[in-house]
Amino acid sequence: MADLTRHSSRRSPIIERPGEEEMIETLKIFELISTLRLPIRKPFISILMGLVVSVLLVGLPGCNALGFNSPVIPTSTATQTAAPSASPTEQPTNTPAVTRTPFATAVPTLGLGSITTRDKDGMQMVFVSEGPFTMGSDTGSDNEKPAHTVTLAAFWIDQTEVTNDKYAQCVQTGACQPPADKSSKKQPNYYGNSNFSEYPVIYVEWNQAKTYCEWAGGRLPTEAEWEKAARGTDGRIYPWGDSIDKTYANYNNNVGDTTAVGQYEKGKSFYGAYDMTGNVWEWLADWYGETYYSSSPASNPTGPTSGAYRVLRGGSWSGNPINQRVTFRYGIAPVSWYYGLGFRCAR
Repeated sequence: MADLTRHSSRRSPIIERPGEEEMIETLKIFELISTLRLPIRKPFISILMGLVVSVLLVGLPGCNALGFNSPVIPTSTATQTAAPSASPTEQPTNTPAVTRTPFATAVPTLGLGSITTRDKDGMQMVFVSEGPFTMGSDTGSDNEKPAHTVTLAAFWIDQTEVTNDKYAQCVQTGACQPPADKSSKKQPNYYGNSNFSEYPVIYVEWNQAKTYCEWAGGRLPTEAEWEKAARGTDGRIYPWGDSIDKTYANYNNNVGDTTAVGQYEKGKSFYGAYDMTGNVWEWLADWYGETYYSSSPASNPTGPTSGAYRVLRGGSWSGNPINQRVTFRYGIAPVSWYYGLGFRCAR
């Protein structure tokens, strides 16, 4: 601000007027002539005065014929500057348009351990990669034979069985029907009780399970998908390996009822799914065929085209070690329900 104040208080420089002294001398001559009392006639005096004034005015650098008080514009010696020669007009260069390649959006690589969350109900799902695995067993029951190679497309499957809380979300929207019974083996108030919100929903028929999965944006898994998600690609007997005890799963009446999902960390499958063995049986999409394995397609099998029963897999909290094996198959009428039967979804 100080600099601005000093600058604004300065006066504009005074413009000197060349010839001002000469004009003063001319005025003095007029005054002298007018005071002389010479015996000269007035016409002569007028002529004389006019000649003097003319000579002085023409000779003064600051005066002109219109008046002596016109400002004198100082002249400077002009330097002749050669006019620039006309240069050829530059023609615009046709620069090729630059095509910008957008940055590629990074797509996460899906593989073992990949997890996603389903928008509709908040269920976490684990990723099962495409490829072959061994389905069935040559040492199990007849309906498990023969062991054969099946190739599946990649898919997602629920990390746990569908819980009471998640199923209730569908019921509240009116899309699903409540379970046939609200109790469990030991708990008279099971479904709808916040103490058991993270326990598997039970007492649901096949169509109820199917409806829920479709409402949530998925579907029931096929029998082949379920077995691969439980078994992996190395032919194991149980989801975690080849032996079983009560630290791996809820089975053989060790607890006597269902347990909250995801409690058996040691019992996770190769792909990270919980409770693929024990807790509750699980409805699958396929019709049950006793001898289906002898003629099933090698890629993405979906079961017989019709039947009387739907496939169940996984055993339950009351089952013995034999029917906890990942190759064990069972069929039941789709209108069935009981306290050891639930489901999970896939997509």
